Amino acid sequence: MAVVPRPAWLDSAVFYEIYPQTFYDSNGDGIGDIQGIIERLDYVRDLGCTALWINPCFDSPFKDAGYDVRDYLAVAPRYGTNEDLVRLFDEAHGRGMHVLLDLVPGHTSEEHPWFRRSQQAKRNEYSDRYIWTSNAFEGYSMPFIGGESERDATYILNFFKCQPALNYGFASRDRDWQSSTDSRAAKGTRDAMVEVMRFWLRKGCDGFRVDMANSLVKNDGDDKPETIRAWQEMLGTVKAEFPDSAFASEWGTPEQALAAGFDMDFYLDWRWNGVPNGYNLLARNVDGPLNIAEDRSYFSAHGGSSIRPFLDQYLPQYEKTHEQGSFCFITCNHDTPRMAPRLTDRERRVGYGMLLTMPGVPFLYYGDEIGMRYREVPTVEGGYARTGSRTPMQWNAEPNAGFSTADKDSLYLPVDPSPDAPTVEGQLADDGSMVHWIMDLLRLRSEHAALRSNAGFSPVAAPGDGRLFAYGRDSRNGDEHLLVALNPGLDEESFELPGHAEAPRALLSEGTVDVGSGRVRMGAQSFAVIAL
Repeated sequence: MAVVPRPAWLDSAVFYEIYPQTFYDSNGDGIGDIQGIIERLDYVRDLGCTALWINPCFDSPFKDAGYDVRDYLAVAPRYGTNEDLVRLFDEAHGRGMHVLLDLVPGHTSEEHPWFRRSQQAKRNEYSDRYIWTSNAFEGYSMPFIGGESERDATYILNFFKCQPALNYGFASRDRDWQSSTDSRAAKGTRDAMVEVMRFWLRKGCDGFRVDMANSLVKNDGDDKPETIRAWQEMLGTVKAEFPDSAFASEWGTPEQALAAGFDMDFYLDWRWNGVPNGYNLLARNVDGPLNIAEDRSYFSAHGGSSIRPFLDQYLPQYEKTHEQGSFCFITCNHDTPRMAPRLTDRERRVGYGMLLTMPGVPFLYYGDEIGMRYREVPTVEGGYARTGSRTPMQWNAEPNAGFSTADKDSLYLPVDPSPDAPTVEGQLADDGSMVHWIMDLLRLRSEHAALRSNAGFSPVAAPGDGRLFAYGRDSRNGDEHLLVALNPGLDEESFELPGHAEAPRALLSEGTVDVGSGRVRMGAQSFAVIAL
């Protein structure tokens, strides 16, 4: 793949993730829409966010909340029209903002026209667009019979029964029905996905967040060489035509994702069988989204952990990849339990302080800036336990928290009914609220080159037996040096200032912070950005 420079606009970008069905309902039908996003663009801009990531808004039967795409080239009618989406691009660009759409390249809905043709017994141009076994009773590692079709075969699924896997080939083959990654069928799938990206980029889209980007090629092993090669081909083609487009991968292994041609990879929240990854150690080190008593998260005041286990996982990944692209932090996302109410307002302030000042391009999930809570609600559209992080945005004290004028029984999901449920309007009126803390953090980030996504990063204090963490951020040209320090614990801790600190001063702080006498003293649950 030819090397295409990362888009310059990413260096200062801050993304705001929008779940379209629950952000803002402009027409009173109980579900959010594109016009609703347009009407709230000024709010997102004023927060300090410069870009949007919009979860799938394409035509779908919505058995997996839109990740089961029925037509990649058409907006779902419940959200509006293609013309509405183009208008969103234009309105965002007029505000100096960029827009990423959500691309689902690994599978489609079983109702997609490609799959309808692929199901037919008579061979046609789509017969091999999906992965079919040699007969209906050979299910391979998937369900015994994946679904009913004219063909004497069954199809391989991705995740849900309604999501047949697209055919990008097999890295290693142990059945005669498996295509190679160099086959005409696999090449056809890659070409088709390039055409999808071209379609929206030509209409003004600025790029894509890519769902499960590491899962295209089957039997690809842990190193994913063939999936990387597939993306190098696809992204190389697209970026040659649209060099300012940006791509973020749901991969979780930046060394692979950035080698594949992505500009950004997410530090995903993983917890398998009770074993946390680095991000989980920071923010959600507990089984259960509402389990406060047993939470050992670094951001929890009672968690007790030091920053060292996180750094042991993060630093090797950062050091290998930071010159190639960004390893991005999220406050949360549509698949992850929100930090509230498990973590208190103060705990989240300290945590967001770190997440929004670390290297990489930060992603703020809608509603986190006001402290929206994870709620235990019945599953909707395949959300299951994730549904509790997808409830409607809380705008004001009007019915349905200002999300919609529809009857509350007609809403896509119920609004938080608590009397103390935070709202945008209420928090904007309170200078000491979470939304103002987020705005202050993002304003500071925009004003200082040392906080850019690709600015330098180096740990300064990370004791193994304390809660303290301090790190330097240095501008690329070496003109600016900042120090970020946090103490999520309940006891005061301190550390020695770097030798080059001549007249340190706190630019932004939370809690008790004393910058003087060559040392920084951090009171309980405190955070500071310090100019050196």
